[in-house]
Amino acid sequence: MSRGSAASASAQAAPAAAYADRTVRLFALAAVVWGVVGMAVGVFIAAQLAWPELNFGIPWLSYGRLRPLHTNAVIFAFGGCALFATSYHVVQRTSQTKLFAPWLADFTFWGWQAVIVAAAITLPLGYTQGKEYAELEWPIDLLIAAVWVAYAIVFFGTIGKRRVRHIYVANWFFGGFILAVALLHIVNSAAMPVSLWKSYSAYAGVQDAMVQWWYGHNAVGFFLTAGFLGMMYYYIPKQAERPVYSYRLSIVHFWALIFTYMWAGPHHLHYTALPDWAQSIGMVFSLVLLAPSWGGMINGIMTLSGAWQKLRDDPILKFLIVALSFYGMSTFEGPMMSIKTVNALSHYTDWTIGHVHSGALGWVGLISMGSLYYLIPRMFGQTRMYSVKAIELHFWIATIGIVLYIAAMWIAGVMQGLMWRSVNPDGTLVYSFVESVKATYPFYVIRFAGGLLYLGGMLLMAWNVVKTAMGGDRAAALARAVPVAA
Repeated sequence: MSRGSAASASAQAAPAAAYADRTVRLFALAAVVWGVVGMAVGVFIAAQLAWPELNFGIPWLSYGRLRPLHTNAVIFAFGGCALFATSYHVVQRTSQTKLFAPWLADFTFWGWQAVIVAAAITLPLGYTQGKEYAELEWPIDLLIAAVWVAYAIVFFGTIGKRRVRHIYVANWFFGGFILAVALLHIVNSAAMPVSLWKSYSAYAGVQDAMVQWWYGHNAVGFFLTAGFLGMMYYYIPKQAERPVYSYRLSIVHFWALIFTYMWAGPHHLHYTALPDWAQSIGMVFSLVLLAPSWGGMINGIMTLSGAWQKLRDDPILKFLIVALSFYGMSTFEGPMMSIKTVNALSHYTDWTIGHVHSGALGWVGLISMGSLYYLIPRMFGQTRMYSVKAIELHFWIATIGIVLYIAAMWIAGVMQGLMWRSVNPDGTLVYSFVESVKATYPFYVIRFAGGLLYLGGMLLMAWNVVKTAMGGDRAAALARAVPVAA
């Protein structure tokens, strides 16, 4: 018997344990709420690109201020709350013990909500450091650090008092994500405050760019990949009722991924003032990343071996498995785009936007939704969501929305790259920049339609979650000892 199946069997046979799930419930509900908010802002700014008059001449509704609000809301509010909820849920079940310091876990919830609200206020007002995924000013950065330290204490404290010898692989990914994000945030956010809401980076010039994209790409690598792989390694085997296909491969996946990802950031700075050797290192490690990424994808999908028929009738499994398909596609496309000759065509175009959203909507969004659909009914004393048909409808609406979105951006991006580099025999440009913007217009409309569908699916999920939560017997759920297999 493999280590994965042995761990699963011991969990099934273990005595019931009372878990500290109040914080899990709060984070799960917050993830759905912030998902709706963040995606609504994204649809609004997508509409602004097609119809610029929608900013109504109001500065705090301009694209430049709402775009970082959208990215922060979707990544850190929706994605962050989903990560908190699932990591707190998984670490208790796989350690067969309740959370370490539940009061501190409560602090992480309220502290994280304070961070989100502060971001929602300051970013539209124009308070920003101007760093991708790290726009928030220094007082909010300090609060993030405090919440993250508390998060690490709760998570690793729970691991430390586990009642089983083995640390299940999902916790390796959650733990790696927590430690790496702490390092990334503290180093990249080093700044000199000059007022309450203004600071200047501790780094300058190309060094600042290098540190920023070391942070920026690893925010993708650890916040948006490693943490969500923790979800994958727990919820796919649970929903499929199958052990992980290869537990040994999952460990190789972990170590190869976390070592390689740290070095890939310079591929964001091709053809800049960064030394050429540093750019090449980023490209090489990006190409190496393909192996562990696809190993993890194959491991997750092959967990369904012998149970493929479940995909016909189980919409939650559809979310989880299709999410892995997008993970595989995005982790092939990313290394390809890091190759300098390809990057010469793709950089600064909407192809990059298509790539980011194939990962964000397809991988992060779908794996989060599938995990929350598994988690939420169990947190409210239910055996399943209020409407399984609504989950099925959500899956198809979201998938069609993703395809429309990323296909439009891929086509627009390649078209932009070709137009920008097209020259006449005398060396002058064939097309002006304005002509490329005009040619992109139809694709912006299609992108808006795709985003609107994706938001519609999220609203359907919110309705389903509310009905499920209202139907659950909370008192019974709190009082009842929850089996480890739940």
